[in-house]
Amino acid sequence: MPPVSHLGGETRCGFEKQERESARTREKGLLGCTEKPGMVPPPPGEESQIILLPPGWQSYLSPQGRRYYVNTTTNETTWERPSSSSGIPASPGPHRSSLPPTVNGYHAAGTPAHPPETAHMSVRKSTGDSQNLGSSSPGKKQNKENTITINCVTFPHPDTMPEQQLLKPTEWSYCDYFWADKKDPQGNGTMAGFELLLQKQLKGKQMQKEMSEFIRERIKIEEEYAKNLAKLSQNSLAAQEEGSLGEAWAQVKKSLADEAEVHLKFSAKLHSEVEKPLMNFRENFKKDMKKCEHHITDLRKQLASRHAAVEKARKALTERQRDLEIKTQQLEIKLSNKTEEDIKKARRKSTQAGDDLMRCVDLYNQAQSKWFEEMVTTTLELERLEAERVEMIRQHLCQYTQLRHETDMFNQSTVEPVDQLLRKVDPAKDRELWVREHKTGNIRPVDMEI
Repeated sequence: MPPVSHLGGETRCGFEKQERESARTREKGLLGCTEKPGMVPPPPGEESQIILLPPGWQSYLSPQGRRYYVNTTTNETTWERPSSSSGIPASPGPHRSSLPPTVNGYHAAGTPAHPPETAHMSVRKSTGDSQNLGSSSPGKKQNKENTITINCVTFPHPDTMPEQQLLKPTEWSYCDYFWADKKDPQGNGTMAGFELLLQKQLKGKQMQKEMSEFIRERIKIEEEYAKNLAKLSQNSLAAQEEGSLGEAWAQVKKSLADEAEVHLKFSAKLHSEVEKPLMNFRENFKKDMKKCEHHITDLRKQLASRHAAVEKARKALTERQRDLEIKTQQLEIKLSNKTEEDIKKARRKSTQAGDDLMRCVDLYNQAQSKWFEEMVTTTLELERLEAERVEMIRQHLCQYTQLRHETDMFNQSTVEPVDQLLRKVDPAKDRELWVREHKTGNIRPVDMEI
């Protein structure tokens, strides 16, 4: 595209030539710098030829004196003369870089390429390359139907949105479904999609903390239970029982001591194999969450700052365009050297404002692209961390149940000797043994004789 950001000698000559032609046009009673719709004034030396343009097309001269054509309905611009049969250029439209120039949104003749008010619209065409004002301004009317900016993020317009393929179409991935902001359930504004994801992860972190506290309480219960069992096993109650039943009773008390030892080991394993890993993982998970949150928050703030700079530059451009239009109208009323100098100065300021806007838009697009890339990367990282957290908790809960089964097995082993001795309890045998040990004589008394 012909450069518009630096007004060289050739450009100034084009402006002066244009102004002289504009003055001649006014003398003929035409309106401003525009030409009669549907007519193309012939170049010098061909005044006798009149070329008809299709309906809706008008022609203008660039600052370099080159003629180009504008469709007043679609704001389409082209170097090629439109075909009279279809209302489109006679040859295929040139690449973006070869579109007719505008001076920061104005055709060289001084007529705005689009109304200044549209500069404040937040609906714009999103392009992958650096947005060039000279090529985007003529198509502003069409562009504002293609994109819409919400909370400083540019999205395709819902009415003209092209079909987008999911990044991970076979999965319900975080990177595909959390780009827009969501209304706060409490009615206090909106919540970014990433913030919603982050809250979910923070709830998971809180759940993990509570699980660790639960396991800690379980450990305390086990330790207290073991302590009480050991104490009870030392109790001397019913110690005087003898025989096979007394032996079984002694084994009952011994099994309590063994069970107390089992529960102490169980509590120790719960601490080392379940509670401690949960706590360590939670701390690392917390650090990862903070890192992700700060990174994305900083990028979103940078994006908002770039968007504010774009709007400020857009407003400045609108003011420069309005000033240029006023100067042009003054030139139409009274042609003077001072007015011409004012127009040149206004054009230079408008060009500079356009360059500033293009630079701000380019920086905004870079910031949004960086935010987009980091959002994809970070949401996938959140998926990985969440899957890792869930799997880790699952494994340690399985470890808990395994330890619990082992504890039950050990507890069972402590009562097995009791069961065996209880099956051997024989009151008759106990009586025999006791009698043998404590008998005082087997001669029974008889009746007294007279």
